Amino acid sequence: MLKVEGLSKHYPEFDLTDVSFNLERGYILGFIGRNGAGKSTTIKSILNLVTPTSGKIEILGKNFQENELELKEKVGYTFGEVNYYSKTKIKTLANVYKKFFSKWDEQLYRQYLNRFKISENKKVEELSSGMKVKLGLTFALSHGAELFIFDEPTSGLDPIARDELLDLFQEIVSDGNKSILFSTHITSDLDKCADYILFIKDGKIVANSTKDELINSHLIVKGSLGDLTEQLEKQFIGIKKNKFGFSGLIKKEFYDSGLPFDTELPNLEEIMVYYNKEEA
Repeated sequence: MLKVEGLSKHYPEFDLTDVSFNLERGYILGFIGRNGAGKSTTIKSILNLVTPTSGKIEILGKNFQENELELKEKVGYTFGEVNYYSKTKIKTLANVYKKFFSKWDEQLYRQYLNRFKISENKKVEELSSGMKVKLGLTFALSHGAELFIFDEPTSGLDPIARDELLDLFQEIVSDGNKSILFSTHITSDLDKCADYILFIKDGKIVANSTKDELINSHLIVKGSLGDLTEQLEKQFIGIKKNKFGFSGLIKKEFYDSGLPFDTELPNLEEIMVYYNKEEA
């Protein structure tokens, strides 16, 4: 469905370096990393909204840059809220938007309007932040796309709306023919719906695996500072210390189960936080 090889983008103060991954049909890939890590740059480079310095992108088995117009009809994408033409009515905006897509599905479009409770007679500026996100998703979901790329799609949504949206994502891929790549800093969203996790730090991919593999290959270790040796401390990916003791993230393969510490599996948020600790 989506194949990225050696994607790089150079800026004077930031480098996206050698990003490579595959996304097969029927799966959801969660893309995580702190703000500024390179998530949006990666997505914009994939879609040729910024020109990559190097790399190869294939969508549906075809080179994206060589078949951009054809393939963009088969990709639904959003970048958070709809903020363009803010004084325009949604009805007018939709009439313009649909002209770009030969497989625009008016019936499906109206189904999503009803599902998200969006009134076509409102102007974009009259929508809340969460409703603007839903409007962008409505457009992306209504033109027969097979690959969906969403940048922070749950941003601005309340917990109930986020939960409903994640249910929708699972519905979309349930037929095994469609796939979703979405970036987020709300890692609890991925706990619910993601099959795979792509984790980026400082412009480089540090993890690319199934969600379960990523979690099960790490441990949170907690214990007394007096029992923490210098040799063990060097094995930690990230560590926190206070007067009560320490807690740290370590690769399971480097941990001796005979040590006098408490251990537990991390969640995605803990993995992201510890990988970004200064001590890492």
